[in-house]
Amino acid sequence: MAYQILIVDDDAEFREELRSCLDDYKVIEASNGAEALSVLRKPNAIDLVILDAVMPLISGTEVLRQIKKIRPSLAIIILTGQSSKDIAIDALKGRADDYIEKPVHIPKFLETVRSTLALKVQKDFTYTHGIHAKIEQAKQFIDRNFDKKIMLKDVAGQICLSPKYFSRVFKNICGQSFNEYRLSVKINRAGELLRKSDYTVTEIANRLGYQNLESFIRMFEKMTDLSPSQYRQKNQKGDLKKQLV
Repeated sequence: MAYQILIVDDDAEFREELRSCLDDYKVIEASNGAEALSVLRKPNAIDLVILDAVMPLISGTEVLRQIKKIRPSLAIIILTGQSSKDIAIDALKGRADDYIEKPVHIPKFLETVRSTLALKVQKDFTYTHGIHAKIEQAKQFIDRNFDKKIMLKDVAGQICLSPKYFSRVFKNICGQSFNEYRLSVKINRAGELLRKSDYTVTEIANRLGYQNLESFIRMFEKMTDLSPSQYRQKNQKGDLKKQLV
């Protein structure tokens, strides 16, 4: 799939010049900063923004600041004239990825586009794998502490993420919320104890950290469609048809 590039410049002829040399990419145009921000606030698959530093209405540096609020990881190349080179340097400090001087030297421009996109892929790969590792660490923490009352903020703190961000990423990666996963660990552990031990239902509830037996039985039934006693009886008969979550 071709990368998508958003060109933001108030000069229509210049945008067309850039578009004509970007045949390998899907190109979207915006004639000013407000239009660009409108595009980026809607669902999109844009990989790179090529942004003029000097535009009417909203300056390129302000557009850059707003883009970083909308999508912090989005790659951005600043376009600058000789007279606005200081602006480009300030933009780099504001987390632009690179800048290109006007008039544009096409071979250098294309190389900058390619290298910026390649770096984006590398960053995305590192970021994704880093997040997956943190989520695996969180799952291990939950698994090890199945018998304790652990909160989302406790686990988020263990892997150095904010609770809100951790909650969102956990669900995206695992396909279930933190609470759903935490409960599934407890219920799976309960099923194991029912199958392999002689503990009473009350003893199992206590081992899982439930202070209220009825709460444990109610949750077990909700997730398995069987009471703990029914689960044990059917499993001992080798007739367990309901798989645990």
